[in-house]
Amino acid sequence: MGRITTRRSVMKIALDGGANRRADTLAVEEPLEIRVGGAPLAVTMRTPGADVELAAGFLVSEGVVGAGDEFHSAIHCGGPGTGGVENTYNVLDVTLTPGVPPPAPDVARAFYTTSSCGVCGKASIDAVETVSRYDVARDDMVVDASDLVTYPVRLRERQDVFDKTGGLHAAALFDAATGELLVLREDVGRHNAVDKVIGWALLSDRLPLRGTVLQVSGRASFELVQKAVMAGIPMLAAVSAPSSLAAELAEKSGLTLVGFLRERSMNVYSHPHRVRVEPAPSDDRALVTEGTGHDQPR
Repeated sequence: MGRITTRRSVMKIALDGGANRRADTLAVEEPLEIRVGGAPLAVTMRTPGADVELAAGFLVSEGVVGAGDEFHSAIHCGGPGTGGVENTYNVLDVTLTPGVPPPAPDVARAFYTTSSCGVCGKASIDAVETVSRYDVARDDMVVDASDLVTYPVRLRERQDVFDKTGGLHAAALFDAATGELLVLREDVGRHNAVDKVIGWALLSDRLPLRGTVLQVSGRASFELVQKAVMAGIPMLAAVSAPSSLAAELAEKSGLTLVGFLRERSMNVYSHPHRVRVEPAPSDDRALVTEGTGHDQPR
């Protein structure tokens, strides 16, 4: 089944049906060491696949590159030193275009990044708010609320590996004007899924991603807002809750942050002018609601 999923024998227990052994499909989680010019930069736990996109998106998020012509190439190599070490495809060495400065020393992670957190390895908390070369506040895109509520359903319909494992996050990029789903990626880490989407855009020379909506399958954290801003994405929508710091950064950066997006409702936490709401036929209630969505964060 490839390195994206694997099979494992488990004990299935049902209170009304006894216990029996069966095979279960799991999402693969393996480390990926990202190097730039042979120098180690970071290690992240990820679902193998689209590794070059993941590395490219990570470099955008860290402010190392911001345009397609700044990323020259990438190749999987062996382990430490690569001399005679078997290629496990868990080390990726990126070559930047000549003239592009290598990552600054303070960009390097103090320790590895887990699949659930993309910023916990920062050498300094002061370095978390990376400065973007794109100003999302100036993006005048608008999306109809009636279109926006369809994005989570369309994302879920395309989560092929999630259907097999139930264990992956997903991120998708939509064109706000046409509603077209441009790209979707899955990963055990929500931040990795987003980096893969952004990396796809970088390698396709589509940055900045003006006029787009980044839809994610779980909650909206600070790091996801940061990644969207770094890629020039003006709107981030999540099916679950945002954190307080995510909302603060979105407000300050000019990004529209939408949470608890499902069925016929949503909460807009910042810059709601980008969400067009048609008046309700019976009263003046809008799709934007207040308070908690009463959902567990994913």
